[in-house]
Amino acid sequence: MTAAAHPGARRPDSPPRRRLRRWPLLAAAGAALLASTVAVTQVAYAATLFTANFESGASGWSKSGGTWAVVSDGSQAYRQSNAGSENARVFNGDSGWTNYTVQARVKPVSLGGNGFAAVLARAKTSTTFYRLALLTGNQVQLQAVNSGSVTVLGSLSRTVSAGTWYTLALQVSGSTIRGTVDGTQVGSAGNSLIGNGRIGLQTAYASASFDDVTVSDSGTAPPTGGPTTPPTTPTTPPTSPGNPPSGAWPTPSGSASVSGTIRVSGTFDGGMKRYCCIGDGGQSESQDPMFELAAGATIQNVILGAPAGDGIHCLGNCTIRNVWWEDVGEDAATFLGGSDYYVIGGGARSASDKIFQHNGPGTVHISGFYAENGGKLYRACGNCSSSYQRHVVVDNVTVTSVKVIAGINVNWGDTARFSRITVLNDASHKTVICDKYNGVPKGSEPTRVGSGADGVNCFYSASDITWR
Repeated sequence: MTAAAHPGARRPDSPPRRRLRRWPLLAAAGAALLASTVAVTQVAYAATLFTANFESGASGWSKSGGTWAVVSDGSQAYRQSNAGSENARVFNGDSGWTNYTVQARVKPVSLGGNGFAAVLARAKTSTTFYRLALLTGNQVQLQAVNSGSVTVLGSLSRTVSAGTWYTLALQVSGSTIRGTVDGTQVGSAGNSLIGNGRIGLQTAYASASFDDVTVSDSGTAPPTGGPTTPPTTPTTPPTSPGNPPSGAWPTPSGSASVSGTIRVSGTFDGGMKRYCCIGDGGQSESQDPMFELAAGATIQNVILGAPAGDGIHCLGNCTIRNVWWEDVGEDAATFLGGSDYYVIGGGARSASDKIFQHNGPGTVHISGFYAENGGKLYRACGNCSSSYQRHVVVDNVTVTSVKVIAGINVNWGDTARFSRITVLNDASHKTVICDKYNGVPKGSEPTRVGSGADGVNCFYSASDITWR
C-alpha cells in the first residue's frame, strides 16, 4: 500500500436541516429589491465558488479508484461503497483555485484497520494534495501528501464512529493550512508544498458517504476551540461601541407583497420596506421561510411583517444586518450549514419560543440586537437529525420580557459567551442568561441540566450583565 492511501503516523428542537442549494434571486422581486446598498462598514465574507448536494446526481466529478454512486442516506449523498479499495478518490473544481475553504459532511460507513475518509484541497495530482481525514482509532488528522508521502500538520483525538456524520472544513490560504471537524480545530500550520489545485473526496480501506460539499474563496476561518474551550478571541462583527440598543422600532419606508420564499444570493437590500406575508403565524414547523439565503449571502434593511412563516433560513455562512421582525412566528432565523453566521443590529418581537435557531455547525454572532417578549433569544438545537458542537457570541444586546438569552447543549461541548447584555424591566433577575441542556437524538426531548456561568460552557461575569 502506498503512503498516499494510508494516513501515515497516524451532533432538535426544530425542523431537520434543509438541503443545501444554490439559488438565484427571485426574478420578479430582485430588480425592485436590490435598489441600493447601505453605506456601512462591511464585513468580509466568503464568495461561494462551488456547491454539490448530489440531489441531481454527481456530474463533473472525475473518479480514480473505488465504487462511487449517488445513494439515499437521509438525503442524496455520494458514497464510495468498496470498503476494500486501497485508494478511492474523486475530484472536482478548478486546478487554478488557490485560497479557499472546502467543507463537506462526511459519514464513515465502515472503517477498516487502516481506514480513513477525507476531504482534499489543492489537489495538484492524484497523489499530491492537502488532506483532512477521519481515521480509524478515533483520530482526525490534517496532512500534506506529496507524491504519496504523508506529513502530519495537525492531529486531534476525538471519537470517529461509523454511521455518524461529521463536518470537515479544510482551509488553504497562502501557506496557512487549517482544518476543523464540527467546528473544532484539528490543526493550523504553515506549508508551501502546493499553491493551487482542485478539491477531492477520498477513502482508503473504508466506505463512506459525502454530502453538502461547498467551496468558498475566502472569509472567516473555521471556528477554533475544543469541547470545553471556546475561542478565546472570537471573531465579532463591527458594532456600535456606545449605548446598548434602545428598542426604538423603525418606520417602514414602504411595503412589498410576498407570496413565496425569496431566495437570495449576494446582497439583498430591502430599503427598510415591510415584507408581508407568508405562513400562518403559528408554531408549525412545516412553514416555509420568507427568505432563504445561499451560502455567503447578506440580507439588510428589511422589516418582516406578520405572518413571516419560518423567517429567514441561512444555508451557509450569512449576514443578517438591520433586520426587524414585527411578530416572530416559528423562528426569526434558522442557521443550517456554515461556520460563521452574523446578526448585526435589528430586533424581534413576540417569539413564543425561539428567536434564533441554530441547527448546523459553527458559531452564531449576535450583536447590537433588541429582543422583546420572547422565549429564547438563541437555542442550539438539542434534537436535530445531525448533532454538532455549536457556539454563540452575544454582545451589546438588549432584551425585555425574554425568558432565556441562550440555550446550549453541554454534553456536545457547546459554548456561549456574553458581553454588554442589558436586561430591562426585570428587577428580580428572572431572565436566564445561559441555560444548559443535554442534547439527544432526533425524536427525543433534551433534558435541562442547569444554568449560569461556569467557565466551561457559559462564559460571563456579573459586570457583563446590566439589569434595569
